[in-house]
Parts: sequence; C-alpha cells; structure tokens
Amino acid sequence: MVRVTALSSPFLLGFDGIERALDKVSKTAADGYPPYNIERIPASSADPEKLRITLAVAGFQKEQIEVTVEENQLMIRGRQQEEDKAREFLHRGIAARQFQRSFLLAEGMQVLSADLAQGLLSIDLVRPQPERIVKTIRISARD
Repeated sequence: MVRVTALSSPFLLGFDGIERALDKVSKTAADGYPPYNIERIPASSADPEKLRITLAVAGFQKEQIEVTVEENQLMIRGRQQEEDKAREFLHRGIAARQFQRSFLLAEGMQVLSADLAQGLLSIDLVRPQPERIVKTIRISARD
C-alpha cells in the first residue's frame, strides 16, 4: 500500500525529513505536562529576533532539570528526588513527578540560554539568518 501525503508531490524533492518530523511531533504532543508557552521576542538593535519557550516547573530545582539538544531535538527532562518520608500530606495538589518534554527544532536553530526563576524555566532560541547564495549552474553540451 502506498501512502499519499501532501509532501509526495514530484515537485517537492528532499522533503521526506519534514514528513518524518511531522509524524514525530504528532506522537509526542499528547502529554500536557508540564504546561508551556512559546513566544516571539522582537529583534532589538543588539539582539536578533528570538523564540522563548517557558515551562511551568514549580517545585523543581536547577539540579533536577536537564536541557539537551540532540539531532535538532530540544529535550527538557525533570526528575525530583525521593520525598522525605517524615512529611505527611493532608492534600497533595502539586505534582512531584518526572517529566520529559521535547521540541523539534528547524535546521540552524540554536539554543542561546536556559534560565530558571520563580518556578518558570525559560529557554531562548535563535535562528541565524542564512546568507543568500545564488549559484549559476553551467550547462554542458553533449553531441
């Protein structure tokens, strides 16, 4: 059985990686923990335009969170240590579970920084503007 997709046009050559990326994103988007925002930060005279991902990670300390980039995938993992058994909760409404949240980055995206303040983890990303290259292809004649 042949799978027909929007990217299967004969004029779209080499876009099979995008199709795989869309499949991966649709599978990882199901979990809603921790909640997050993505915002665009306009360029200033000193800085280029940035994207900021902000995750609500209340209860986690800096040492309990790991931010990595591997093969254009930004991974954020959080692991809390075992609770103190001497504490007795009458109600437990603050989640104390581990999490893993991933974001697929476009080619060339770079992580600038990660900052944890007041229970919010902010990760700044930038996409450097590629220089425009025009290349003339020489045509050879065969007789």
